[in-house]
Amino acid sequence: MHSNTGAIVDLLSWLEPLCCVVVLAFMLRRGQMRQYAPLSMFLATRLVSFAICWTVNGMAGWHISKTRAYHIYFYTYWASYAIEAVLGFFIIYCIYNLAMAPLKGLQRLGILMFRWAGGIAVAIAVTMAFGPHLTSTKFIMKAVTQLQQTQSVITLCMLLFVCLAIRPMGLTYRSKIFGICLGLGVLATSDLVGAAWLSNFKSMYSIYAIFNGAAIVVALSIWSGYFAIPEPRRRMIILPTTSPFLRWNQISLALGDEPGFVAVGEVSPDMFAPAEVEVMRRASMKMRLPVAN
Repeated sequence: MHSNTGAIVDLLSWLEPLCCVVVLAFMLRRGQMRQYAPLSMFLATRLVSFAICWTVNGMAGWHISKTRAYHIYFYTYWASYAIEAVLGFFIIYCIYNLAMAPLKGLQRLGILMFRWAGGIAVAIAVTMAFGPHLTSTKFIMKAVTQLQQTQSVITLCMLLFVCLAIRPMGLTYRSKIFGICLGLGVLATSDLVGAAWLSNFKSMYSIYAIFNGAAIVVALSIWSGYFAIPEPRRRMIILPTTSPFLRWNQISLALGDEPGFVAVGEVSPDMFAPAEVEVMRRASMKMRLPVAN
């Protein structure tokens, strides 16, 4: 049983870098690596991490000691995991920015909210990592895990928002914006399930390894499919006057702007410049002149 599980995990672990290369190849072919730069860096990080970990694992006990190999493997894995969590926030930021491009007010408001959410997520991750009998390795593991879980929750919220707003925003379910969110949602679900699963069933790690590996391959396959097929042109947005998107966009555009001013009550002549007073005097004289028949 364990040999079969190990073989499946090994197969999935080799499929992951292959799928990453396929996604990057399609992105390069479509010329969209710069447009979706956070996703490109996310995939590149996973490739570099896999290459380093695989090399160190093969050299352990031969060219380097097992202790040193373990330290390299540990810090490489958790550093890449932290980088992927941070890049996940940037991917969400990029997707929201593209989805809300026609509504500049909501776009600006959402960007501000994402900045606050990112700062709060980092603060929560660092705070919750502290505890009794804390070591450097335990701190790194707790902080990065908490950051990844917070990012996963925000990702699922973003996926729900895109599903609800995809039609009003002129998008379809074939758009890359939805496809990237869907793939991120699969990865986020896997991370949250793993956090709950492994905390209660540590002996079932091998089963979760299969589930997690399959989720990664599915997410990468989704991205490969969306970048392989042509994306439909975005429709023009036509919103009714009662649409909440239109109302909130108008409110968001007005936030931070200087308000208009209205004169209320009597206005004394000393509030005007002499030239303005002269212009108003001449205008009033012309209004009093009799109109020739």
